[in-house]
Amino acid sequence: MQCWLLIFCGEIMITIVMQLIAAFFGSLGFSMLFGLPKRYYFPASLGALLAWGVYLLTDGNFHISFLSNLLAAAFSVIYSEVLSRMLKAPATLFLTPAILPLVPGGTLYQAMSYAVRGESELAGEYGSATLNTLLAIAAGISIVLAAYELRPKKRQPGR
Repeated sequence: MQCWLLIFCGEIMITIVMQLIAAFFGSLGFSMLFGLPKRYYFPASLGALLAWGVYLLTDGNFHISFLSNLLAAAFSVIYSEVLSRMLKAPATLFLTPAILPLVPGGTLYQAMSYAVRGESELAGEYGSATLNTLLAIAAGISIVLAAYELRPKKRQPGR
């Protein structure tokens, strides 16, 4: 039997589901350490799961890490802003856990490890990949927040 869509292949699907579960529970643990009120644990962790899902979906289709991280970070900001209005809480409470799965901890570790061992070429490669990811996250957040700030404001009656 041929698999026409990679997402439906058994082994790949299990890997994706495991990554989404890890994103949820990793963010949940961070939310607990971060001191998030308990009523926000689920929505904050769901944001991480969804952001990682956006990353996996875009990376699987475009294979451009910068674009995938940018879109996932932009989604995280939109999700956080919507939740902040729905739950009447600061958006930061939802944004911080939502972008957590996107943070390039592995490549940063590898860059530092190679730098300490004196392997400057590999340290540079991993350092460059780390900076690429961090710039994409920052750009995704900045673009959405700038667009939000530039949107026309509703006029208050009597003003």
